Amino acid sequence: MATPFPSPAPVAGPAGPSLTGHLSLQTPLGGVLTDQRVRLLEAIDRVGSLNRAAKEVPLSYKAAWDALDRMNTLAPEPLVLRSVGGAGGGGTRLTDYARQLIHLYRAMQSSQQDVLNRLPTLDAVPGDADAAQLRTLIRRMTMKTSARNQFAGTVVALTDRQGLVDVVLALGPQDRITATITPEAALDMGLCLGDELFALVKAPGVSVSRQAPAEQQGLNVLSGRLAGLRATQRHVGCSVVRPSGLRIQAVMTDEWAAECHPEQAVWAVFPSDSVVLVSFQ
Repeated sequence: MATPFPSPAPVAGPAGPSLTGHLSLQTPLGGVLTDQRVRLLEAIDRVGSLNRAAKEVPLSYKAAWDALDRMNTLAPEPLVLRSVGGAGGGGTRLTDYARQLIHLYRAMQSSQQDVLNRLPTLDAVPGDADAAQLRTLIRRMTMKTSARNQFAGTVVALTDRQGLVDVVLALGPQDRITATITPEAALDMGLCLGDELFALVKAPGVSVSRQAPAEQQGLNVLSGRLAGLRATQRHVGCSVVRPSGLRIQAVMTDEWAAECHPEQAVWAVFPSDSVVLVSFQ
């Protein structure tokens, strides 16, 4: 059983509290490993049970199950093996590949924190604007966003459309989305084919259709199956799961949700001008 690699402790710099970072390992389909998911894997390795591991993190059992399913879907090799019943009562255990990923993640996290811990000392050089700019850049890179859909993709097409620019992102071999931006924004970002960007789409801006909408410019239409219905006071959150495993978060009314059922074929629809592009280059 692997010994968990402890998270690096923040070190206070001379100017006050140190900077801390959030490390996330991404694939074109989304994040595979975050600190919370790594802690879940480490807990599974210790206790051999998803239910007990979820309580240690802490996470709800459903959230832990969804995280585990997501990791297994995105990783090139299985991260966990499950057994049901038997003399030992069943359980969940990590694969060797998962343990290697944990050690890689913790090593990268430790190196990242070492860099952040040293940043406050760079101000010791009078008039050194580079240090302040670097800290500002890192803070922007570790920003959090309220957008439920955060996709990593590669620019595969830049097309002029009536004075606007359609930016087509490949999120994976089977998935494409289009963002429509102004020429000025494209110029400011210095967009080129092959650039790696993040695309942000708010869940309330994604509608779900039970019939295939007509294809039209300025509209993203992605087919999938309905999953993860989550009732709230005023609406129902849901996911549209693509054949590739990509999940698109959306919102439905209670009345609409009452006519739907999990696993049915649906289409996620959202305007291309509602997609916000983020570049960290």
